[in-house]
Amino acid sequence: MGIKGLTQVLGDNAPSSVREKDIKTYFGRKVAIDASMCIYQFLIAVRQDGQQLANEDGQITSHLMGMFYRTIRMVDNGLKPMYVFDGKPPQLKSGELEKRSERREEAQKELEKAKEAGDTEVVDKMSKRLVRATREHTEECKELLALMGIPFVSAPCEAEAQCAELVKCGKCYAVGTEDMDALTFGSSVLLRHLTYSEARKMPIKEFHLERVLKDMELTQDQFIDLCILLGCDYCDSIKGIGPKKAVDLIRKHKTIENVIANIDKSKYPIPEDWLYKEARELFRHPEVTDASEIELKWTEPKEKELIEYMCEQKGFNEDRIKSGIAKLKKAKGVTTQGRLDTFFKVSLSPSKKRKSDGKDAGSAKKKGKGGGYKRGK
Repeated sequence: MGIKGLTQVLGDNAPSSVREKDIKTYFGRKVAIDASMCIYQFLIAVRQDGQQLANEDGQITSHLMGMFYRTIRMVDNGLKPMYVFDGKPPQLKSGELEKRSERREEAQKELEKAKEAGDTEVVDKMSKRLVRATREHTEECKELLALMGIPFVSAPCEAEAQCAELVKCGKCYAVGTEDMDALTFGSSVLLRHLTYSEARKMPIKEFHLERVLKDMELTQDQFIDLCILLGCDYCDSIKGIGPKKAVDLIRKHKTIENVIANIDKSKYPIPEDWLYKEARELFRHPEVTDASEIELKWTEPKEKELIEYMCEQKGFNEDRIKSGIAKLKKAKGVTTQGRLDTFFKVSLSPSKKRKSDGKDAGSAKKKGKGGGYKRGK
C-alpha cells in the first residue's frame, strides 16, 4: 500500500515537488529499483490472451519477460538500474499482511462465483488480485539479473528503506518504485512509472522530498507523522481523519501526540494499542544494510549463459533474446558520458542573492564540454 493518498496530498499541497519527465532525461543516473514491486507488476501486466505468460512446461515467465525487456529499455536510454529485493517483513507489518490475506480469501470466493456465472471480466479482475510474487519468482529474477550484468541487493527488511538508504548516501540518484513510502524513509527523489512498458506511454513522475517539505512547511519528522495519519503499512490510522484533515492537523499541532491531545476523541476515536510510535521509529531508523558496504558494479552480460537460461530453460524466442543482449552490450560498451550538471560549479554571489524568497542565485562556470519489450514466447 505504501502511504494512502500521499500522491494526491502532494499534488494539492506541494505541486512544485512533482515533475513529469521522459526516460531519456535520466541518462547516466543510477537508480535503485524496488525489485519486489516490479515482479508483482510484471506478473499482473505481462499477459497474453488474458493469461500470465508460461512456457511449454507450464512455468510462469511473465516476471522474467518484464524484468528482461524493461531493464533493457532503461539501459538503452542511458540509465544505470540496480535492483533491491525485499527481506523479511518487519513485525509491525503483520497486521497489514493479515488484511491482505483476508482480501485474497475474499477474491478467491468472488473468482469461484464468477467462474460459475461465466463472468470473464470479474474472473480476470479477481485473478489479478490473487497474484503473488513467490520466492521462486524472486530467485529466477536474481539469476536473470546476474546473467545480464545488472547489480542487485537483497535487503535485510523492506526494499524501499534499503533503496532510500542508497539514495541518502549518494550511491543512487533516486528510488524507482510505485510505493510512496520511499519518501517517508527519506529518499530525496522518487520515480514512479519507471518500469512501465513503453506501450503505455506514461511519463515518469518525479517527486522531490526537499520541495515537499519546503512547500508544506514541514520537517522530515512532521512529514513522517503526516504519513502515519494518512495510513501506512505498519499501524492503523484514526478513523474519520482524511487527507485534508491530516494535513491541517499536522500543520497546526506538529506531532501525533499533540494531535491526540487536541482532537475530539468521540468523533475521531484513537485506535486501541496504537503503535504509531513504533511506526515512526521504523521510518526514522529502518533495518538496512549500510550503503558503504554495498558495491554497485555493472558488468558485461554473459551471453551464452543468458541464452541458455532464457531460451533453452524458459522457452523464450532466441532471436529476440539475442537482440536484447546486443542492446545490453552496446550500452555497456559506450563510454559513460558525464551529465551536464557535473561540469558546473555553483559559486554564490551575495549581490545577486534574492532576499524575497530566501533562495540563492548562483553563477555557474563551465569546466568542460559537456525497451519496451516484445513478446518472447
